[in-house]
Amino acid sequence: MKIIQQFRRVLTALVLVLVLTTTAACSGTVQAKQPTQLPSGIHSADYALLSRGNSVQGQDFGNWVVATAKGIVQDAYVRDNNKLGVVIAPQVRPTEVRPLAKSLLQGFHQNFPNQDLKVLMYAPDKKLILTAQYDVQSQQIQYK
Repeated sequence: MKIIQQFRRVLTALVLVLVLTTTAACSGTVQAKQPTQLPSGIHSADYALLSRGNSVQGQDFGNWVVATAKGIVQDAYVRDNNKLGVVIAPQVRPTEVRPLAKSLLQGFHQNFPNQDLKVLMYAPDKKLILTAQYDVQSQQIQYK
């Protein structure tokens, strides 16, 4: 029974890696969209707090992460085009967090190349559980 559970975890992680990397690779870089009008009563400073990114590209990538993850990711945000924060769903097991962070980092690197990147993984209660940092010079990922 444990072998089946372990196989399921590995298979889930591999499928997620495949989906995130092929979708990011096939889509290329995110194209900028025309800015939309803010609803009345919401100021641009307030809107930045509500958005999934503080740039158009970051907003689009944050939306893409949530849409592509199919329930594994509850929320995502991008700040300064080099920090990705992700709130995972309750059904994500602790052993799946690191492979998920690696997959997200690979997709993030595809869309925001040539810079150091950071992925912050948060539990459903919004507590930080893992940080993955990609160093563009060494091309290595460090987990904290």
